[in-house]
Amino acid sequence: MRKLKAPNTYVIIAAIIVLCAVMTWFMPGGQYIKADDGTVTYEAVDSVPQTWQVFPAIYHGFVKQAGIIIFILVVGGAFWLLNATGAVEAGIKRLIALIGKRDIIVLVVLTVLFSLGGAVFGMSEETIPFVGIVVPLAVSMGYDAFMGMLVVYVASNVGFSSAFLNPFTVGVAQGMADLPLFSGMGYRLFCWAFLTVLLAIIVVFYARKTKKASLAEEAIEAKPLTRRQSWILATLGVTVVALIVGVTRLDWYLPEITGLFLAMGIVCGIIAGFPAGKVVDELMAGAKDILSAALVVGFASGIIVILQDGKVIDSLLHSMQEGLEGSGRIGSLSAMYGIQAVINFLIPSATAKAAITIPIMAPFSDLVGVSRQSMVLAFQFGDGFTNMVTPTSGVLVAALAMARIPYSEWVRWIWKMTLALLVLGLLLLLPTALFNLAGW
Repeated sequence: MRKLKAPNTYVIIAAIIVLCAVMTWFMPGGQYIKADDGTVTYEAVDSVPQTWQVFPAIYHGFVKQAGIIIFILVVGGAFWLLNATGAVEAGIKRLIALIGKRDIIVLVVLTVLFSLGGAVFGMSEETIPFVGIVVPLAVSMGYDAFMGMLVVYVASNVGFSSAFLNPFTVGVAQGMADLPLFSGMGYRLFCWAFLTVLLAIIVVFYARKTKKASLAEEAIEAKPLTRRQSWILATLGVTVVALIVGVTRLDWYLPEITGLFLAMGIVCGIIAGFPAGKVVDELMAGAKDILSAALVVGFASGIIVILQDGKVIDSLLHSMQEGLEGSGRIGSLSAMYGIQAVINFLIPSATAKAAITIPIMAPFSDLVGVSRQSMVLAFQFGDGFTNMVTPTSGVLVAALAMARIPYSEWVRWIWKMTLALLVLGLLLLLPTALFNLAGW
């Protein structure tokens, strides 16, 4: 029997664009009108059927999202350059070596560390090589390969889901929702801390349940950090502090944050002793590696262009509003959360989903009385938690290959935790709809 293959993300987007163009021929047009007193009313208008406009719509989509596309390319290049220095990998190895045989501490520290990586700079693909390092480490400690996946892949996904500074989820989604970048950080930080502590407790219980052998004499070899590596890690720390101060106190937006990460990458390259040519080469390699995600933003924005030019996006929003009428803010927010979780099985890229869904969800959340911050958090949770079982995720498949765990065995092991996280995500969303949180 021939194995089914998930369609390419671009194919999915192209199909959606064509479908939206077809919709403009059959769906009634409509528009929301905002009065001088701020009230918004809906009125029917003639739709504008779209045909060949699907092609220039992609161009207009790129123009519309040019700032975010540049942001993704530069940040991707900067972190690629940072990883090329080897300082982050060396820092983790050194930390493990310093902690020594206190294996429970090692596992908890790694859990927090990888969760923080997911929350701060969207650690995802970067976890793959660390799976290759930590899984053998966990086995040498007397645990199984699932423990290595738990403290690396699952931890980074928990951080990714509840991120407070992740530029590829929070930054992109808030930018598309016209929210101040990284605003509402307080509650997101609480969600991250709560879920990370919970995961650390799970790690401890699983460690006590599964340990079979004594700790190896030499779990991992790690040389002391060089002066260059220490300065590079210090630069990363300063960058994170500057980012927090900039977005919370100085009203930084895409240009400033993009410049900050670019400066970080260049400074780290210089400290590493890279010649100018290598610095540029690594920046280009990083931009090339993440180019697909950046292009997806432009292509996906073409969907909104078609719906807007066809005069049907407001009628679509009005239909959604009527469909959820009476559901209240909690029902509407829960529906948005569920939609994001389901879409993730088709489009595992967080950036692609943000590009497709946020421009529609943002005005819809206004209509049903849900804050845009709540909508963005629903996007984060819906995207991140299901990444742990999504078969279309290249990162998951690669990580399982590194850990030598069959996908079927992984799903049997992780599905209960994934379901529990999805329920917890819904519970953590409720306060954002019930209470007036600062910045929300």
